[in-house]
Amino acid sequence: MRSSLLSVVLSGLSLLQAATALPYHGADFSSLILLETTTDITYTGSSGPAPYDQLLADYGANLARIRIWTTGTYNLTYGLAMAKRAQAVGMDLLIDLHYDDTWADAGHQAIPAGWPTDLEGLTSQVYNYTKELVTAFNDQGTPIQFIQIGNEINDGLLWPTGQISVNGFTPASELLHAGVLAVRSVSPSTNTVIHLANGWDQADVAYFYGGIFNVSSTEEGLGGGLTETDVDAMGFSYYPFYGTNATLDALSSSMEYVVSTYDKDIMVVETDWPAVCNTTETPLSEPTIPADIEGQSIWTDDIFSVLNGINLDYGDKAIGIVYWEPGWIGNAALGSGCADNLLVTSTGEMRESMYIFSNM
Repeated sequence: MRSSLLSVVLSGLSLLQAATALPYHGADFSSLILLETTTDITYTGSSGPAPYDQLLADYGANLARIRIWTTGTYNLTYGLAMAKRAQAVGMDLLIDLHYDDTWADAGHQAIPAGWPTDLEGLTSQVYNYTKELVTAFNDQGTPIQFIQIGNEINDGLLWPTGQISVNGFTPASELLHAGVLAVRSVSPSTNTVIHLANGWDQADVAYFYGGIFNVSSTEEGLGGGLTETDVDAMGFSYYPFYGTNATLDALSSSMEYVVSTYDKDIMVVETDWPAVCNTTETPLSEPTIPADIEGQSIWTDDIFSVLNGINLDYGDKAIGIVYWEPGWIGNAALGSGCADNLLVTSTGEMRESMYIFSNM
């Protein structure tokens, strides 16, 4: 009996020791400069007021995800300024290219105004735009560690030309290949990322990658389709309030499929959990986790456990978690049906859940 009990204890200790931190504990806080220039918000940590990027770093965040639009609020100039701020507090960069004049996501991927609309013209435009952007980051001394070639592109990008449901996989695949070629032409060390929404949905993920990597093309250069070697990491959004099927078990199965099939690094590049939510009106995919500050920590701890399980089985392929806009005061719902998904109060005080970054 003692021998059996000792075996269980030692097994538990072994698992705890194996649960090592992921390399990247990130936040998308792209709204920060906008908030600083349009409001009088003050952020406050345990040692008093401080800029929010500094507080994020103090609490353990080491990766800044920065969205960039082709024009408008989050344009290249804005993104470069954010990159300087992030680098100054010791963070690496994950640049999120929307290839749109505004928000691009699973339901919206418009061609920017003034860009060509035919595939050949768009392919050249994507290549030139991406090359110039990456060069600008290099020139200001803020090289990019990771770059997303599109944002939540489950149905392609640059619609309707690159929309998979309209024109099949070929246009989208060629556009993505052009973006990767541009990055590697000026910054070979930058890791390319393909980003899909609903990372828990294994069928949808399998459909996308099963098609996007299988574009037959005899053309070389910009005319070729995306290949597996073009992709360094696969990124996924994972939210609890857009469907009750987004369970942790579903995420685990989907991520295991991705890693076992493609042997790529994976990241959850967007997630959050409500501090305040009417779960009758907005049911959550994991109803046993409370919709409160403690629940925010439990949710991210559970995602970490899923990713750590992948690493135990497949050798450190899961490399990070990114919380989406944890300090966007004035927009606390963050596009969800829940009232508040922030890691800060409405007056800028850090909640206990800010410690998630040191626990990932």
